Amino acid sequence: MKYDKTISLIVPALISFFMLFSAYVSETRAVEFAHLGFPNYFRIELTMAKVIGALLLLIPQVPARIKEWIYVCFGVVLISAAIAKFNSGYPMMGVVEPMIVFTIMVGSLLTLNKLNKA
Repeated sequence: MKYDKTISLIVPALISFFMLFSAYVSETRAVEFAHLGFPNYFRIELTMAKVIGALLLLIPQVPARIKEWIYVCFGVVLISAAIAKFNSGYPMMGVVEPMIVFTIMVGSLLTLNKLNKA
């Protein structure tokens, strides 16, 4: 149980860090984001959503159901990023990276659900 509790604290922090870093990169590299085929307003919207979601994951008072939906939204973002990078000719590591984070995130969500049932 202690192991699950530790996982449930560390992994959301890592996911939040990744999303905040991703928001920073998408905000500062508008040309690369445009290369993926997305309009500029979507870059701004996505950056704001990532920052808000990442911060909400770090707040302990946020209900578990809200955190689950944040994970769902981040999952959509990560899968969409992998598809966009694949279709834009990115190197394979650029395509695999969001899928690795997605896998870690799914593991964290399963652990969170296990803790909530206990």
